[in-house]
Amino acid sequence: MADSTLADLTAAELAEQFSRRELSPEEVTRAVLERIEACEPRLNAMYRIARESALDAARESAQRWQAGAPRSAADGIPVTVKENLYSIGDPAPIGTAAGSLAPRRAEAPPVARLREAGCVIVGKTTMPDFGMLSSGLSSIHGVTRNPWRTDLNPAGSSSGAAAAAAAGYGPWHLGTDIGGSIRLPAFHCGVFGLKPSLGRVPINPPFLGRVAGPLTRTVRDAALLMNVIAQPDARDFMSLPAEVRDHAQDLECIELAGLRIGLLENMGTGWPAEPAVVDTVRDAARALERAGARIEPIQSFLSAEMLDGIQQFFEARSHNDLMALDPAARAAVLPFIVEWATWRAAVFSGADVMRAYNQIHAMREAAVAASQPFDYLLMPTAPIARYPAEHACPGNDPHRALDHIAFTVAWNMSEQPAAAVNWQFDREGLPLGVQLVGRRFDDQAVLRLARSIELLRPAQQPWPPVR
Repeated sequence: MADSTLADLTAAELAEQFSRRELSPEEVTRAVLERIEACEPRLNAMYRIARESALDAARESAQRWQAGAPRSAADGIPVTVKENLYSIGDPAPIGTAAGSLAPRRAEAPPVARLREAGCVIVGKTTMPDFGMLSSGLSSIHGVTRNPWRTDLNPAGSSSGAAAAAAAGYGPWHLGTDIGGSIRLPAFHCGVFGLKPSLGRVPINPPFLGRVAGPLTRTVRDAALLMNVIAQPDARDFMSLPAEVRDHAQDLECIELAGLRIGLLENMGTGWPAEPAVVDTVRDAARALERAGARIEPIQSFLSAEMLDGIQQFFEARSHNDLMALDPAARAAVLPFIVEWATWRAAVFSGADVMRAYNQIHAMREAAVAASQPFDYLLMPTAPIARYPAEHACPGNDPHRALDHIAFTVAWNMSEQPAAAVNWQFDREGLPLGVQLVGRRFDDQAVLRLARSIELLRPAQQPWPPVR
């Protein structure tokens, strides 16, 4: 049996110990696989566990380290990948029982970068139907649960990735985000989640606002993962130009004194933020202010029409996907998703869809304008801190299925980097965090402020045993 504590080592610690030949990628991979096997009957964070191929990859990595010829500093580090990021030979049903189970013949750009770096992919993590729920509920995967308390929802759509990070399924977990799907589960599971600038991490197929990014236990580990995956790829027509940068360098060089940070407590539309969520953001703001930052309260820039516009656009898109399915496949989709995608989209006109699309552009313009005077914005990630594991979203109402993304979705549309980082814990020992937003394309700045939050925040709870 492997040393179970090896599964909890950070990527930074693993890279250092691999380079000094103090640890072998094979023994670390065995520890991670044992952790997964011990927790999975309860958590259900993994869609596929690649035990044999992971061990083969770990042995090959160990040989490269022994020969002094690793592919990269990340060679041998275990990683999980969200199910919708294609990997050769694995099905990608996109969270739904209506999806294809045919093995994929090509790898998504970030998965290709992981393999090129010598990383060990230990498996694929779960997600809800079509990625259109902030939940761990899926018609094909079942219910994914929160490691802090398994009757609670991990949120989504990167539900399995966030749960895996909190449970210690290795140090690196790769998710996707189109309206909050990295940051929301990071908030609910008490881990760090970065939504990079659009195009910073190429993705295939690309889509408006859709990004891939890390979910990790530490900011430094996320920065190290960005070093691997933030490389241009021609398959993503929105891919940003090459940026020669070590994201993990100089994380602690930020000077807080004099920074101008906009504090947004209430978005004014969608679900109102709970008092504990607002208090957490205020507490983080006070700590930053004591460290010398200038905190300036700001008003919401998001209108009810903008939020409803993005909801209608997503409904129209999903309705179109549903109608393309044959009746038998459509019947296999989660009923909540069917109701959400059809209750009004079934009668949308072309003018309705264009009005919704124009509201997305209005949201984008307003988000950039609201953040322009500031170095950063600080705000909640999600308005609701807890909801049951079996619910499809906060409130469990298909007619208000996206009201909880008001704090997150605008930054997808404006292409700005945004991160969720835990701050404190409530009286029950459950995580409560904040969201940071930076200027367009300055992902490194968001990582640096997130690292400062790690240093300023109250003492953190030990990572949870699954219970």
